[in-house]
Amino acid sequence: MGNSTHLTHFILSAYFDSRLVKYIFVMILMTLYVLMLVSNVLLIVVICVNRSLHEPMYLFLCSLFVNELFGSTGIFPSLLIRILRGIHTVSTSLCFLQIYCIYSYVIVEFFTLSVMSYDRYFAICHPLQYNTHMSRKRISVIIIVPWFYGFLYVSVMISIMSSLHICENINKASCDNYPIVNLACSDTTTVNIYGLTIAFITVSFPTFLVLYSYMRILKVCFSGSKQTRHKAVSTCTPHLASLINFSFGCLFEIITSRFNINHVPNILRVFLSLYFLIIQPLFNPLMYGLNISNIRICCRKLLFGGEAKFTIF
Repeated sequence: MGNSTHLTHFILSAYFDSRLVKYIFVMILMTLYVLMLVSNVLLIVVICVNRSLHEPMYLFLCSLFVNELFGSTGIFPSLLIRILRGIHTVSTSLCFLQIYCIYSYVIVEFFTLSVMSYDRYFAICHPLQYNTHMSRKRISVIIIVPWFYGFLYVSVMISIMSSLHICENINKASCDNYPIVNLACSDTTTVNIYGLTIAFITVSFPTFLVLYSYMRILKVCFSGSKQTRHKAVSTCTPHLASLINFSFGCLFEIITSRFNINHVPNILRVFLSLYFLIIQPLFNPLMYGLNISNIRICCRKLLFGGEAKFTIF
């Protein structure tokens, strides 16, 4: 970029010059993106139109699937176009829009998964009070708050970042907050303080909620009946698998953004940096669709027919 005082575009240098590699990579990404769209849209439709799935756990899942569509669509269409056309530059506004989508997606995903752990804790440990405690109004607030918080946090971060002057290229396939701030040739004190403070709040509260919920679930499992343990395992296994997978994806993103991994092959660096936007939106529909019998049955009825009571949610 040079020492420009007016930022108009970024140069993303993590691309492929070989035509063969480029087209193979595009085909793989295109296939994965179509699978993301089909699987997540299918489960959203199934949950929304089927009366038997209008329960807290499935509504949280619906929010999770919508968020995964939002996150993946925020980056993959433009990424595929740039790779195919060999364009290494991206405008400032589009770059900040990508950051907005990615960071909002991460925050909503993490908060929703943490809330789902609390929902499972209450369903397993306090089954008699569950329906009263998890009222429709409370569920609506719990679903909306992560989206509002994510959009507000990222909006403030983008407004602070927009005043920075960037002096070098970004060695990634997509825009990211940390490389931009790290490569800035102007004072980054404000954005660093804001980022660290909000990051601590964003990570600490959901982590505490997840740990608290699963400690209580384990306590009930050890002292409860065999039926209680079976219910806990069957309902918590998909959630734990999703949470672990998402945590690994975020870890890969942190490694590719904050550490020098130039010795790693370029295609592997790109995959690791996009892991949580590729695998998570594919993993969740597969995990929940196969492991939760109610969703599996409703999907089969919707796709292949059968007796089912549908209603618009």
